[in-house]
Amino acid sequence: MTGRRLGYHLSSEEHPAADLIGYARRAEEARFTFALVSDHFHPWLRRQGHSPFVWSVLGGIAQVTTTLRVGTGVTSPIIRMHPAIVAHAAATTATLMPGRFFLGVGSGELLNEHILGDEWPRAGIRREMLSEAIDVIRDLWAGETTSHRGRHYRVEGAKIFDVDEPPPIVMAAGGKKSTQLAAEKADGLISVVAKRSIVEDFEAAGGAGKPRYMKVAVCYDEDEQEARRLVHKQWPIDAMPPRLLTEQRLPQDFEAIASLVTEQQAVDAVVCGPDPYKHIAKIEEVFDEGFDHVYVHQIGPNQEGFFRFYEEKVIPQLSSIDFY
Repeated sequence: MTGRRLGYHLSSEEHPAADLIGYARRAEEARFTFALVSDHFHPWLRRQGHSPFVWSVLGGIAQVTTTLRVGTGVTSPIIRMHPAIVAHAAATTATLMPGRFFLGVGSGELLNEHILGDEWPRAGIRREMLSEAIDVIRDLWAGETTSHRGRHYRVEGAKIFDVDEPPPIVMAAGGKKSTQLAAEKADGLISVVAKRSIVEDFEAAGGAGKPRYMKVAVCYDEDEQEARRLVHKQWPIDAMPPRLLTEQRLPQDFEAIASLVTEQQAVDAVVCGPDPYKHIAKIEEVFDEGFDHVYVHQIGPNQEGFFRFYEEKVIPQLSSIDFY
């Protein structure tokens, strides 16, 4: 089967900017065809230790890669960043990576969006804000002087001069309503759950033929028990209910929740250890659920070991993926 792509997750919460740029270059060398870079103001947990400004990181990635497609995974253009500013930043990034950049958007988390003292709206209002924000971004990408007076945003006489081919907009979604909005407004879907029903809802609402992205979390280490311990310490996030992820204000709040997560719960959704067949099986499982873009998140500091492992033992055996 063709049309399946394997990507890499650039975890801004775990790595400083210079390292992320180097990992993007390394991902391209290892034959990953795309990458998503997380856009946070704070890490989930203080011990993760990082959260660089994504637009600076993207400028660096543009200079060290030539074929890797890169997108934000994801930017929230609703509160912390006005959609006109996101439109400007994304348009400039697209000129640095012609045909290689895509804008991933979502309705955000309180963790990052509270910092300017704004109200945190309920989920339905955030979806409404995101829908209007996408309209503002697309209007500005048309390259004309734009004014907008909507329910949530105002733009007065704005024109983006450095805009070539507008990049695709790919939207993060998990529930039925947000999945329908992604199908209507976006050029692709980033799912937060690996369920075929999400793909079916997306296609039924108008998303047929559009790319569908899903992350696979792994922790490669020669010692599987060490990998399990690292996941529990560094990334218990995937064991937390999605609703909790949007409603906590500070990394300390996530740490309080993380203290209740057992090691087994933390690793239930994560492939741990050095068995390539476990990694391959998980990736193929997500492909088989209907996602055509699967990107891999290596948890922890051992990124070079992960790249070598995937180059030598995983990617050569993924016969169904397309490298072009």
